[in-house]
Amino acid sequence: MQEKYFPEEIEERQQERWADAHTFEVEPDPARKKFYCLEMLPYPSGRIHMGHVRNYSIGDALSTFKRMQGFNVLHPMGWDAFGMPAENAAIKNNSRPDIWTFENIAAMRTQLQRMGFSYDWRREIASCTPEYYRWNQWFFIQMWKKGLIYRKNATVNWCIQCNTSLANEQAEGGFCWRHEETPVELRQLEQWFIRVTNYADELLDDLDTLEGGWPERVLAMQRNWIGRSRGAEIDFKVDGSDKHIRVFTTRIDTIYGASSVILAPDHELIEELIASGRASEELKTFVEVQKAISPEDRIAEGKEKLGVNTGMFAVNPFNGAKLPIWTANFVLTGYGTGAIMAVPAHDERDFEFSKKFGLPIPRVIVPANFDGDPNEPLAEAFTSKDESCIVVNSGEWSGKTVPQAIAAMTAKAGKEGFGTAQTNFKIRDWGVSRQRAWGTPIPFVHCGKCGIVPVSEEQLPVVLPVDMNFNTQGAPLAEHAPFVNTTCPQCGGVAKRDTDTMDTFVDSSWYYFRYVDPKNEKLPFAPEIAAYWTPVDQYIGGIEHAVLHLIYTRLWTKIMRDLGLITFGEPVKKLLTQGMVCLASYRCEQHDWLYPYEVIDGKCSFCKRDVVVGRIEKMSKSKKNTVDPDEMIKIYGADTVRLFMLFAAPPEKDLEWSEAGAEGSSRFLNRVWRIVYKWHDKFGGA
Repeated sequence: MQEKYFPEEIEERQQERWADAHTFEVEPDPARKKFYCLEMLPYPSGRIHMGHVRNYSIGDALSTFKRMQGFNVLHPMGWDAFGMPAENAAIKNNSRPDIWTFENIAAMRTQLQRMGFSYDWRREIASCTPEYYRWNQWFFIQMWKKGLIYRKNATVNWCIQCNTSLANEQAEGGFCWRHEETPVELRQLEQWFIRVTNYADELLDDLDTLEGGWPERVLAMQRNWIGRSRGAEIDFKVDGSDKHIRVFTTRIDTIYGASSVILAPDHELIEELIASGRASEELKTFVEVQKAISPEDRIAEGKEKLGVNTGMFAVNPFNGAKLPIWTANFVLTGYGTGAIMAVPAHDERDFEFSKKFGLPIPRVIVPANFDGDPNEPLAEAFTSKDESCIVVNSGEWSGKTVPQAIAAMTAKAGKEGFGTAQTNFKIRDWGVSRQRAWGTPIPFVHCGKCGIVPVSEEQLPVVLPVDMNFNTQGAPLAEHAPFVNTTCPQCGGVAKRDTDTMDTFVDSSWYYFRYVDPKNEKLPFAPEIAAYWTPVDQYIGGIEHAVLHLIYTRLWTKIMRDLGLITFGEPVKKLLTQGMVCLASYRCEQHDWLYPYEVIDGKCSFCKRDVVVGRIEKMSKSKKNTVDPDEMIKIYGADTVRLFMLFAAPPEKDLEWSEAGAEGSSRFLNRVWRIVYKWHDKFGGA
């Protein structure tokens, strides 16, 4: 044992010992209790960053602790390797995305191994390999057989920078999740969808089973995104027509208080009115303007309520009242039926709209002990949800409590055929089609005789060609004739392959099940092996995946259960969302904001003026405020970097990177080394 602490030499020697002894390689052992520790797998962008180091340091410390407790610990790593960055790099450099990707994987694997993380590298997977994405295609076909996959023409979110469609979850707030300053456009495309809504109730209800194991913030975000509403759908007949407007309401008890019916600007009835030539110029202009605005912007908090009277009327099926039909910016086709009944006396939004446009505000709900005049004008909407409230001004329903009226009025609507009880969800089916080439090919062909036909499972994988022309205005895969031109699996006739690829969130929805049996050529994984290792005991990753990835992987787990591969419906017992790694930026009187590399000894490197700490920001390549882990390892060693990541802040909190803090961790390790050196002969050390 040397007297002086040389971290690079010590760490590399110990890492070689681990490799030679296969220390972190594990297999199922029924005699031992298992622990599956998982960190979210990285995208191979070229270099690991401090966010990766923090995430993986937390998981590695936990894995080590569990091994010391005697657990059989599975701790794997792989690569979320499909996606647009590789394709964009290929376009920019006149190269190929597979070359770019595998070069990055090699570089990042070397970095992770140098960090000394305790991964079982035999289980490494990369989602861009045919050995992996073959099973994406297999799952896709199984879902098709079960009616969980379908195609339809749909309005999709389109990012002009990504040049592809996006799922609703990837366009939250009206902006692309990859390009946060790029507003999405709405386009009509034929798309592949997975029926998320078939599992919506279960996805929501099962969140209750995760309480205590998952952060409440994540559970709340998912509950809000799924957004279940129980109510009724009611048909309002369009006056003078055989058409009906279907309205979803959670408060059928207030229907006598409806003073208008309001349609989304792109509702089919509005489009028919414009096409007929009977629409006013005001209406046509309004619709054109609103269609160009994202749904998120139209319903943003504080947004002015805008609308136009169509000149048509709808008939209230309960009392025959003729209600004017309007269109307004805050009604969306993507939620409910794209139409609402406005009840201004009992809804703040409807109250604001009706006051602005001079519509009636009839009151139909009062408190149980109300002794005033229910016809007195209201200064604000009465929105109490107290179930003891009484229905008034509502014909035969007057005097009933709200729950009594809801039950009785829903029953009447069903009996007389103008309505039905209904549960709606804010979550929508998952549009998984992407128009980019670096992704899993969809395993279907289009045959003029047989229609849309799945590829024979014996022919999987449908291999993605690597010799595509990426310098094209169209879709590279669609222009690759050897890929596109094929034969129909049913009739043997001429057919065309589908040229969409799968959303890359498909890859990450089930990857950790592949870790347990990564070489299986007959199934995605053997059910008996998965039964030992899964579900995951501890999952670690960023809060930014609370909706996108974590809803999809919960869905995929339930589908795998229904396919008979596993016996449970939730993939992760405990979830930790670690805080971000941040860095201070500095303020110079002359040069405004500076990043650490522009500051030397507390002075601006340009003008030598003193600087002050201005703000704390997340480390980001785009902000050029990252710290290179390799540089820190060269200076201090991997153990120092990992130690600082673990001790500088609680795992759930943001961590501010500080080189002074790293120096402190280094001094601590040096002290530990000196103590061990002093007594190492007593322990039989050499």
